[in-house]
Amino acid sequence: MTGVFPNQFIEGMIARGEIGLSEPVVAGQVQPASLDLRLGRTAYRVRASFLAGKGRNVAERLEEFTMHRIDLSAGAVLEKGCVYVVPLMESLALPEGVQAVANAKSSTGRLDLLTRTITDGGAEFDRIPEGYAGPLYAEICPRSFSVLVRPGMRLNQIRFRSGQAVLSDDELRGLHARTPLVDGPAVIQEGLGFSVDLALSDTTLVGYRAKPHTGVIDLDRIGQYAPRDYWEEVHSDQGRIILDPGAFYILVSREAVHIPPQYAAEMAPYLAMVGEFRVHYAGFFDPGFGHAEAGGAGSRGVLEVRCHEAPFVLEDGQIVGRLVYERMAEVPTQLYGAGIASNYQGQGLKLSKHFRAA
Repeated sequence: MTGVFPNQFIEGMIARGEIGLSEPVVAGQVQPASLDLRLGRTAYRVRASFLAGKGRNVAERLEEFTMHRIDLSAGAVLEKGCVYVVPLMESLALPEGVQAVANAKSSTGRLDLLTRTITDGGAEFDRIPEGYAGPLYAEICPRSFSVLVRPGMRLNQIRFRSGQAVLSDDELRGLHARTPLVDGPAVIQEGLGFSVDLALSDTTLVGYRAKPHTGVIDLDRIGQYAPRDYWEEVHSDQGRIILDPGAFYILVSREAVHIPPQYAAEMAPYLAMVGEFRVHYAGFFDPGFGHAEAGGAGSRGVLEVRCHEAPFVLEDGQIVGRLVYERMAEVPTQLYGAGIASNYQGQGLKLSKHFRAA
């Protein structure tokens, strides 16, 4: 079948051994169109980020780059600014014709926690070719906050697909005409464009900026942290802000997004010409996100923004990214937000689930 694999297909892959597990699957690990990946029991502090490269495996590259080994069994802190590699509890034996793409989970990206998947023989991050058989590893680099992690924590997710399922711009326009994908005019060019909202109604608060010197965040503690201890509020009454190089911001899209049950979407950065900043780390939008059938009425996209070389003026309504829609191989038996623990259905400007409501 052509398209992104739904949860029932993923469960079949587990049953057939195409997805290997060193520990049994846990509740909530299989999502509507993806599988959460779990940290193993060991982390390797490495000198630098790396890819295995053609014909080489990650284990032998770890022998070159490891500075020390960390036992995660009782919990351990991964320090801000350092790079770690953690073997995952999942492995793959993909059939021919089935490929995979990985990404950070939403909560991971909102903590500025750069997390990428690497494989044996891999020449790029997060992209796993059809027929791959071997282990999976997470490369983790905390950028803004040091974090406490334990085995079994789920920082990454993986999506499986067969064939070419990306909607063309004409198909996307047709879908929007039948089932509106945003709550306003649709800007469609190599995907569905979305813009930043810097003029939120009834408030001057438009985002948050990570503080440079903070405490550790225990990733198991949900709703426990005071935002003021980790974030500075960003206010604007002029519809614009200036991004500082190296700073990390949480902003929100102007558009409320809908993902119909027959489709999934991936957030992709916009063209580099619009400004030297990165828009996101986490990029999967599951079937049902913001959709009425799953209890949504449109959900804003949270933007994880980091400016690069020079200060940059970001204006209200500026196009900053795009959603690439793909067909599902089959409608999932479980939609995002419909009876499962979905933290961001119906969201607006929102920090990760670790923080108390601001």
